[in-house]
Amino acid sequence: MAKKQETKKEVEVPVVETPVVETPKPKKVEPKKPTWEIKDRVYYLTRKRRPLSYMVRSAGIYFFDEEKGYERELKYCQNQKTPFVDEMKGDQRLEHIIFRNGALHVPRNKQTLQKLLSLYHPNRNVLFEEYKPEEKASDDLEIIELELEALNIAKNVDIDMAEAIMRVEYGSKVSNMSSKELKRDLLLYAKSNPVLFLELASDDNVQLRNFGIKATELGIIKLSDDQRNFIWVSNNRKLMTVPFDEHPYTALAHWFKTDEGMEIYANIEKRLNN
Repeated sequence: MAKKQETKKEVEVPVVETPVVETPKPKKVEPKKPTWEIKDRVYYLTRKRRPLSYMVRSAGIYFFDEEKGYERELKYCQNQKTPFVDEMKGDQRLEHIIFRNGALHVPRNKQTLQKLLSLYHPNRNVLFEEYKPEEKASDDLEIIELELEALNIAKNVDIDMAEAIMRVEYGSKVSNMSSKELKRDLLLYAKSNPVLFLELASDDNVQLRNFGIKATELGIIKLSDDQRNFIWVSNNRKLMTVPFDEHPYTALAHWFKTDEGMEIYANIEKRLNN
């Protein structure tokens, strides 16, 4: 009996294609441009000028437009919705821009004038500036912090340093002031001139200059008539020569830091304390 020949059939397995999912590219987020706030605005002449009236140019002025790449003519016309001449339509009725007693109040409905003064006028922040309470508060805070720092240092400074700092302001007058007068005036000086006070308080040459002046006033050393040499009063021996175009006591302060000068400083200090 003949065997049946079995044939194997190949079973085809269907290929499942995996769909390729593209990762979405992140969208480029452009920085938002500052929005223009519609509100009343006040402008002041700079340097605290307060003339009865002051006219700012309202025509024949130009603004360089970065986006367009050229200068654009500006003009303030009350019957126009833009300060740019190339965008104006119809008649152009020119208006004057006048500050009264150093100030100009522009109500919120006059947007053309506000934008001209705040954004485009070439004299903004030069002849005049917009009043911004936030910026003023920041400036005031910085000044107050400087005053506090200066007053704190002035309160704790020793009497010699107080005399050295006040000598910059008063000159030889400090020699006749009591310690309480010096302290009082030092605190007042620190409050009224905090930046300058802090500079002087951190300058070691201030004390050295004062030391040299005191030595001169007490007749230990002297400055020659031509202000070119410092000399011992006791024997007329020259101590040092003042470099050309340098203040004598500034030069003496620098010289006190040299090896020779330090010896002389110690010698003078002993005489001052006797």
